[in-house]
Amino acid sequence: MSDGITWMGRHQYTPPSGVPGMLGGISLTLARGVETDAFVINLGADPEEMPARTPCKELRVPVGQPGRSSSDLHRAMYGTSGEWSYVLEDWGMATWATGYQGRVESMLPTEGEEIVCLSASRFSPPALIIHAPETRSYQAEFGTDTGQGSAFDAALSAAGAVFPSLPEAGGEEVVAYFEEHGGRLPELVFLAVGSYTGVAIEQEAVMAGDLPGFLVAST
Repeated sequence: MSDGITWMGRHQYTPPSGVPGMLGGISLTLARGVETDAFVINLGADPEEMPARTPCKELRVPVGQPGRSSSDLHRAMYGTSGEWSYVLEDWGMATWATGYQGRVESMLPTEGEEIVCLSASRFSPPALIIHAPETRSYQAEFGTDTGQGSAFDAALSAAGAVFPSLPEAGGEEVVAYFEEHGGRLPELVFLAVGSYTGVAIEQEAVMAGDLPGFLVAST
């Protein structure tokens, strides 16, 4: 059985294992206040393919298309947990994060929506947390909070996901703390987000690729 979403953080540094679905290096985007299919389509899913609910393990990235490399596309999985929709990706980034930072209009949250995004940022570290309640967004690196004093920040602190930083702590203390606890940082961040949202996603289903999937352009 899955332990919420904490397992994703525990496997952030797990290398690709050849599973049909996903395990290591997962980026997670959560959204509430928006219909699931609409959110997924805004990320780039083909509206005509949505009704099929094709399992991720059955998706095939097209190859040999003129002017297009298979690396232009990657697989994503999606579903719902409670009042939240979720999207999982393991290509190194979160599509919503790159689109939002690029001011892609369809990805900008509107009134009544809330987004929580954990992007592995493999190609441009560090890993990022983006919290977008309503129409505003706040960004933090793993190990910090958004500085808003919100319930979301409180969840990060309660989980131990906010590490000592300069100038509040001395340099030696910061280095020593990261050396001792840094390996668990992704796990603590995912623990905090799971506590804040109540989202649970079954590890076995994700590894098997049984959840609905779609192909999205790598940005």
